[in-house]
Amino acid sequence: MVSTSTQIAGFAFDNCLMNAAGVACMTKEELAEVKDSAAGTFVTKTATLDFRQGNPEPRYQDVPLGSINSMGLPNNGLDYYLDYLLELQESEPNRTFFLSLVGMSPEETHTILKKVQASDFKGITELNLSCPNVPGKPQIAYDFETTEKILSEVFAYFKKPLGIKLPPYFDIVHFDQAAAIFNKYPLEFVNCVNSIGNGLYIEDESVVIRPKNGFGGIGGQYIKPTALANVHAFYQRLKPEIQIIGTGGVLTGRDAFEHILCGASMVQVGTTLHKEGVAAFERITAELKVIMEEKGYESLEDFRGKLKYIEE
Repeated sequence: MVSTSTQIAGFAFDNCLMNAAGVACMTKEELAEVKDSAAGTFVTKTATLDFRQGNPEPRYQDVPLGSINSMGLPNNGLDYYLDYLLELQESEPNRTFFLSLVGMSPEETHTILKKVQASDFKGITELNLSCPNVPGKPQIAYDFETTEKILSEVFAYFKKPLGIKLPPYFDIVHFDQAAAIFNKYPLEFVNCVNSIGNGLYIEDESVVIRPKNGFGGIGGQYIKPTALANVHAFYQRLKPEIQIIGTGGVLTGRDAFEHILCGASMVQVGTTLHKEGVAAFERITAELKVIMEEKGYESLEDFRGKLKYIEE
């Protein structure tokens, strides 16, 4: 029997696929739809302390090879998602879900994380260090000094399973520098990658989204090579205890296979989920299983991280 089951942070999941934060996760109803699909679990919309309207519409556009967005972190606030997850812990005690969050300042980040730490939440927390679409706010994870400061402060009090969502890095030196920081801390995972920030898509003579004069994060097939490079670069550099969630360009089972081959333990689906709906999970899982069967792999561990290189 071919299995796509996996583990993250010591928790078991019957499928390695899940949604990417930002897609099909704004409301409890959307989250419930992912929960009841073929996906192994879900992650909530990245929550700020309070409700955020986000950037003005139009702020998301499907394009032929992916998507462009400048959402600006619209969400219903931490309590909305945390309360829902606490309800699910009672009704579905054998399942584990992800809570994504971010502060609009370091102080707010600590306020949010301390609230989660003090709560009864038993799932996995993802700290988003990579949103490229909030005007005036830089991506934290590109500032290594700030990243290290935040992680050192967070782990002084946060004792629950925690991972971080990362932007794409493009320089080998940056992989080295980032991994050296992450290896100092008891992170459960890194999530590679968020959208490639500040792309521009034009139709006729106009941009297609309103915020930032059309500049937005690029997702979908455009970013798969970058996402795979980030997954594999961190797989090579991080201590084995830090797992990797692969995100970016997952349209088919082959795409999911490549993320796992590069070292991912779990794979998130964003743009394709937005375009197809939750039926995408069943299709991609079936395609992944066909590839595994053809290659004689029974589990993800049979090929995870075993990317082959061309010998000298």
